[in-house]
Amino acid sequence: MARAPQTQLEDRPTTKRIGALRALVPFVKPYSGQVLAALMALVLTASISLILPLAVRRVVDGFQAGAQLLDQYFGAALVIVVLLALGTGARYYLVTRLGERVVADIRKAVFDRVLGMSPAFFERIMTGEVISRITTDTTLILSVIGSSVSVALRNVLVLVGGMAMLLLTSGKLTGLVLLVVPFVVAPIVVLGRRLRVLGRENQDWIANSAGSASEALLSAQTVQAFTHEAQTRADFAGVTEKAFTSALHRISTRAVMTVIVIFLIFSGVLGVLWVGARDVRLEVMTVGQLVQFVIYAIMVAGAVGALSEIWGEIQRAAGATERLAELLGAEDPVHDPAAPAVLPRPVRGEISFDDVTFHYPSRPSASALDGVSLHIAPGETVALVGPSGAGKTTMIQLIQRFWDPEQGRVTLDGHDLRSLARADFRRAIALVPQDPVIFAASARENIRFGRPEASDAEVEAAARAAHAHDFLTALPEGYNSYVGERGVMLSGGQKQRIAIARAILRDAPVLLLDEATSALDSESEGLVQAAVERLASGRTTVIVAHRLATVKRADRIVVFDQGRIVAQGTHEALVAENGLYARLARLQFTIGTVEG
Repeated sequence: MARAPQTQLEDRPTTKRIGALRALVPFVKPYSGQVLAALMALVLTASISLILPLAVRRVVDGFQAGAQLLDQYFGAALVIVVLLALGTGARYYLVTRLGERVVADIRKAVFDRVLGMSPAFFERIMTGEVISRITTDTTLILSVIGSSVSVALRNVLVLVGGMAMLLLTSGKLTGLVLLVVPFVVAPIVVLGRRLRVLGRENQDWIANSAGSASEALLSAQTVQAFTHEAQTRADFAGVTEKAFTSALHRISTRAVMTVIVIFLIFSGVLGVLWVGARDVRLEVMTVGQLVQFVIYAIMVAGAVGALSEIWGEIQRAAGATERLAELLGAEDPVHDPAAPAVLPRPVRGEISFDDVTFHYPSRPSASALDGVSLHIAPGETVALVGPSGAGKTTMIQLIQRFWDPEQGRVTLDGHDLRSLARADFRRAIALVPQDPVIFAASARENIRFGRPEASDAEVEAAARAAHAHDFLTALPEGYNSYVGERGVMLSGGQKQRIAIARAILRDAPVLLLDEATSALDSESEGLVQAAVERLASGRTTVIVAHRLATVKRADRIVVFDQGRIVAQGTHEALVAENGLYARLARLQFTIGTVEG
């Protein structure tokens, strides 16, 4: 049987036990009052269910009694039925409400945990798989908390209470019933283990399918541009079919278990009925007693059958809980200190790299940065240039502490970033990435993402400064126009200008520009470059660029090659040195080639 691909996160040993459900306790504990109320309703309905056969016995054995007494029996039975209906309704409401509340809390907890993870986490697990866990796995848990556990507990009470009443009704017949129990329990235990493994495997394949779909749909234009639709459809179909095959194995095992259990249970009931009927003919017991025993036997048999069904659901939920617990317990190599230092305000923007060495986990043999030392003064504009893969973007990422250096340290205003809370120092940073992120919202909300409390006037002022105002007002609903998922309704240059407006609105003392004008035409680039220069005034600005025309007026240009600083100075001084920078400059300014 094929096994689902495992992420490194899932390679850790798993419990493979129902005990995995203990991870739900912290989420259920805050609602102990609701749990107690649900248990009370549960005990009430189970107790009433166990009383009903006694009422039936009274009616059957007293059938020849007077009409008045018979009416009383039926009246009492009706009261019991009303109480059963009310108790069942209360139990359903309380348990279902509890399930929805707990699952909502789990979803929020997992999302909150994953959202703060560093890029290292997402090198090990696909975003689509995380989404699958938040949706599919929590749905399984909902079915258990909101239904299966309640039904299981009710059936346990009915099973225990029913067995006690069977003993009181007829010890002989109860002994015969107990002979069947080991034959019923054995397949539940043996096949239940198999179901747990298959349930976990099925969830892995579902998550893999979701990850595949997410990746393909987020790259739909690229897929279409390379006419790769057929292969992508085939890949997704293959993963989906494996998920179906895995589910089919689980369903088949569950069906076999159900057939065996039901056959054994009702065969045993028929055998007991045969013996009981003979006892009635011999007047060892009354008809009412036999009817009472039969009802209790059916209730017990039904409880065992229901428990065998629910057992599979609980095991699937245990697997889902295990997977969610992995996310909640995942270790992030980048984390805030237990007692973070406080970054003094106002932030001056002094940035230092002190002998920093760093390797990406996915490329441990290649140094992204190798012993880099660089000091950026407050208010200075520094441009980082060099060939692709030289370490420029890594510098930007380390300034934001998406990664921690393996050696050396990165400081802001003299404070090691590892000593600060990430949310604290990141408030002092504005970023314009190479691939701007545009959310499925209005243009106004996308700009306001830089500073949520900003007024409409401030949003529009930032858009004007980024030279985005004209194209935004030309949209059907102006600034309130919906721009589509990932900004699909905008051009590359328009998306970049919205990202620049967002950074302008943030008004942070440190500005990071990672190829911020790469998607602009020459005219727009000139306009935005002028806006960036105004924005950079009085701020510490770090610019990563391949297009050297955008960095000529920087206070200092730092040249990187193979993770090291090989030169630094002004544009004129670096050209005069006739080194790597001069070679790049000749390629761009003489031949017009843009190094990418």
